[in-house]
Amino acid sequence: MSRLSLDDRDIAILAVLSREGRIAKTALAERVNLSPTPCWERLRKLERAGLIRGYRADVSLAHLGPHVTVFVTVELESHRAESFRAFERSVADHDEVVACWAIGGGYDYLMQVVTRDVASYQALLDALLDARIGLKRYFTYIVTKEVKDGAPPFGLLHGGAQRV
Repeated sequence: MSRLSLDDRDIAILAVLSREGRIAKTALAERVNLSPTPCWERLRKLERAGLIRGYRADVSLAHLGPHVTVFVTVELESHRAESFRAFERSVADHDEVVACWAIGGGYDYLMQVVTRDVASYQALLDALLDARIGLKRYFTYIVTKEVKDGAPPFGLLHGGAQRV
């Protein structure tokens, strides 16, 4: 995939959308100091290039009911390609695993899990262990309080500090 050349206006569009995905297109154009048509063209270009993967709501799980968010570091028994594929296929089958990253360092994966309660989390882990996918060791970290959950720092990633 070739890299798309982005300018400050493209970065501004991404920054606004990452915080306010439901913003009206005319308001977006105003926020990034463009007229509507050029702003929409840039937006379509960013979508076609795959930079914008979708739009979603930031739902307050606390208002839905009790839940627990858990981060889990995972180490596999084997580091063969098939072992990684088996683990990744298994994780993809569990909706409670809302995110999973392959990581470097002492562990192989970091998973983010959201379930009703600790018992539901343990049932998920039991299912993963029963699947015999080569899970050697895991460490559980239960989230006790959300301190910060924000959009990526697009200006810093693109080469300059920018606030929109």
